[in-house]
Amino acid sequence: MGPDGYAWWYVDGISDDGSRAVSVIAFVGSVFSPWYRWSGRRDPWDHVCINVATYGPGGRFAMTDRGREAVRAEPDRFRVGPSALTWEGGRLVIDIDETASLPRPGRIRGQILLEPQALTAAELALTPDGAHRWQPIAPIARIAVDLGRRGRWQGHGYLDHNRGTRALEADFRFWTWGRFPHRGGASLFYDALRRDGSALGAALHVRPDGRTEAWEAPPPARFRRSLWAVRRTTRADPGTRPRQVMAMLDAPFYCRSVVETRLGGETVRGVHEALDLDRFRGPWLMPMLALRVPRRRRWPGPQA
Repeated sequence: MGPDGYAWWYVDGISDDGSRAVSVIAFVGSVFSPWYRWSGRRDPWDHVCINVATYGPGGRFAMTDRGREAVRAEPDRFRVGPSALTWEGGRLVIDIDETASLPRPGRIRGQILLEPQALTAAELALTPDGAHRWQPIAPIARIAVDLGRRGRWQGHGYLDHNRGTRALEADFRFWTWGRFPHRGGASLFYDALRRDGSALGAALHVRPDGRTEAWEAPPPARFRRSLWAVRRTTRADPGTRPRQVMAMLDAPFYCRSVVETRLGGETVRGVHEALDLDRFRGPWLMPMLALRVPRRRRWPGPQA
């Protein structure tokens, strides 16, 4: 992985009762870290992290940018500082020990188990030259979360992988993504406006056995902007207005939430994100992000 490169593995889950959610992102070349940008993006492996956020009662957010000394990468295990992702017995085991940032400091400790119910070999190029790619590895999964007083619950989960050789904001102006489980499997959407003016509109249907096929999805439908006024759309049957049913992450350039929409006549709820990379390009944003994303270059460090 050369300069400007990145890779991340993304996990999310929503509890069966809809009251809690979690997201975990393991980054190499942490694309949303101000420290990676300020470094000139010369060395992705010197800017790694495991970002974890819990949503619902007592929700917390932790994202610490760490240096090369903190990372250990093996075929079935990826460790960054005190946290790790391990592929073990056909499931993903995530051991978490992170310090949450302001405005709600505290420790996030525990374990998350993701058990895929459908694995896919699907891969999508997000740009014509393949500089950015997406793999929905386990779009249908069960998740079990045990974070002690931060919450113990089970629900439906998801795992994917993104990688690229250029900065996101170099090639994209805006994108939305969503994953919506339903009776027939799951529907996945990736809609993006590229910086050259072209557009991506990808819709995948994943069957319970893991078979994946492109499909003619309903058109994008606008719904209420985020608290930071990031615009949002997702796919919806004609006449349907999607709506947010749980706030997750809300930032000046990014919004993640649980959204309800209607697809093929079925009302579904899933995780949705909107990313405004025109806003993210602004240098004014980096000092703000540094308050939420501390840098810990050496390891072992104070959190050892």
